[in-house]
Amino acid sequence: MADLTGFQRDLLFVLSGMGTPSGSELMSEVEQSQDRPVLHGRLYSNLDELVEAGYIEKGELDGRTNYYALTDEGYEKLRARHEWEQEHLEARPAADAE
Repeated sequence: MADLTGFQRDLLFVLSGMGTPSGSELMSEVEQSQDRPVLHGRLYSNLDELVEAGYIEKGELDGRTNYYALTDEGYEKLRARHEWEQEHLEARPAADAE
């Protein structure tokens, strides 16, 4: 996931727990989890990059609204990142834990 920005990783993590939200639903969830507003242009340009990378898919809900869903490749990227994070958290020396 080194090719992704922190914001893109956050989008993948949030999306993984949402099923197939619309862009506005995803934006609301990200804003709530980060406790700050997300600019419309920033959200959709990053979603488009993640679609192009194959980490999420984009489909049409109706004539105006799209949905987004995590692909298998996106899920595997998240799983690998989670394992990497766990390895580093567990490697923390006991003396530093206090």
